[in-house]
Amino acid sequence: MTKRANGPFDVKLTPMAPEAGAVEAAPGRMALDKRFHGALEATSQGQMLAVRTAVEGSAGYVAMERVRGTLDGRSGTFALQHFGVMTRGAPHLVISVVPDSGTGELTGLAGSMTIDIAPGGKHSYDFQYTLPDKA
Repeated sequence: MTKRANGPFDVKLTPMAPEAGAVEAAPGRMALDKRFHGALEATSQGQMLAVRTAVEGSAGYVAMERVRGTLDGRSGTFALQHFGVMTRGAPHLVISVVPDSGTGELTGLAGSMTIDIAPGGKHSYDFQYTLPDKA
């Protein structure tokens, strides 16, 4: 049975230096540091790679993050993978739980997440997931 968790989250993006030997047009790198609130009470750390194009509103990014905390009272860790593109201002974002990345009481977790950024910059998440019953 698919469950749903949602709530606000805080995010801090910190620019990272390019990798050694990177060419001038290398993707930009950012460190991610998040704190989720609501049914998902957790922190996460990760990295993002992004590229902007010469066309206004067109860009792409990928990111990986490790989440640690509780989901509906069950504790453990899991990983999220992001794939985002923006085509002339039209966004398309896919955020998925990395298969078999759940640990502890989150072993077997699967699902996907959407995020919303409201005017003014407030972030919120909507997480649809499945999780095996407790043993």
